[in-house]
Amino acid sequence: MKLVSKAVLGLVFTACAAGATIAVTAPREPSLDEVRQATDRFRDVQVALAEGYIRDPFNLCDTAEMMGKPAGLGAMGVHYFRPDLLKAGPPNPRVNGDGLHTDFRKPSILIYEPQPDGSMELVAVENLVFKAAWDAKHKAKPTFQGVPYDTMADDPATAIDEAHMFAPHYDRHVWIYRSNPNGVFAPFNPAVSCEHHKGAKTHDHGHAD
Repeated sequence: MKLVSKAVLGLVFTACAAGATIAVTAPREPSLDEVRQATDRFRDVQVALAEGYIRDPFNLCDTAEMMGKPAGLGAMGVHYFRPDLLKAGPPNPRVNGDGLHTDFRKPSILIYEPQPDGSMELVAVENLVFKAAWDAKHKAKPTFQGVPYDTMADDPATAIDEAHMFAPHYDRHVWIYRSNPNGVFAPFNPAVSCEHHKGAKTHDHGHAD
């Protein structure tokens, strides 16, 4: 088993988030076409890395089964995220932050599917806000295209970590680069596979193997 320490994850967040100043909300909600036009360059993962996105330090390719859901729901993929947009700090004991960024023209998270040749294919974009920070300033969940964000929180009674080492949060996946039979805003996509992922296989309350 290879463990990813909280200290390592904390260094990643601290290094990327230090000194950042980010606008909190979009002035106008974009259409799906506008989101696609604004993020198309991230089909090249090297462009995403150059613009400040970092790969999940746990190197997980998330599937529904890993999250205690029916395997038939499919997968998410590998997450690349911008700590500065999340305004996230190091785990204490979980990653938390006070960012309120919800503009999908500049998503805080990009999701990629590992390919047989080792390359990464962009399949979805995502925004995430931490529940405590959002609820302190809003009376309702964030929404996109009229659909409320999903609520994610770890259940300590289970072996897995449903919140990926994060504090309770709201998130919204948007499948604009891979058609999703579950729906464009569903968390998982049966048309996405982690078959070619070389990395961690589980997420169990902060440890990956």
